[in-house]
Amino acid sequence: QVQLVESGGDNVQAGGSLRLSCAASTKMLRDYTMGWYRQARGKQREGVATITYSRVTQYTDFVRGRFTISRDDGRKTVYLQMNSLTPDDTAPYYCNAKKVLGARTENWGQGTQVTVSS
Repeated sequence: QVQLVESGGDNVQAGGSLRLSCAASTKMLRDYTMGWYRQARGKQREGVATITYSRVTQYTDFVRGRFTISRDDGRKTVYLQMNSLTPDDTAPYYCNAKKVLGARTENWGQGTQVTVSS
């Protein structure tokens, strides 16, 4: 099991930027595909972005061009740079780790709140 701790959520004005961080308690972050998800009030949890060990990234349409996911395996940390934020981006954001080598496991963080005001 890997523990994930998110940070960086805040209240910002529309058009602003935030950088979320996810610290992972694992010796081998390279074994995991990492991702960010969010769950707006009244909606299902939805994927935002994922990044593999080889730095292949995927983004959902509503953030492509505005958000950037990255990872630093040495620091065991995954980042989500969010620019041009809109009120529709308001949600708790969750870090996800899917193990792709060895036993397949999946872990979630507790979430960090992003609130964008107009």
